[in-house]
Amino acid sequence: MRLNELAKLMRTAGDESRLKILCTIFSKKKVCVGDIAKELDMSIAIVSHHLQALSREGLLLSVREGKRICYELPQDPFVKDLKKFICKYK
Repeated sequence: MRLNELAKLMRTAGDESRLKILCTIFSKKKVCVGDIAKELDMSIAIVSHHLQALSREGLLLSVREGKRICYELPQDPFVKDLKKFICKYK
């Protein structure tokens, strides 16, 4: 991974709300938008916006389950390292 790509990923993940969302997903493996919103006491629209940004950068994978959109982690070394780093500060 090049430094400019790494910097872009870090900027995307670096938002406090996105860090909370990532930690929620890290602890559950796969979780749907409404469940994240409820757990973090955030609106579905805000959570959805953050999830789309994380997904666009490849930090999450979206999975449709009927009418629900759920998110899970890709099998990526960067994501595994990110989990180790951010969730100790939660």
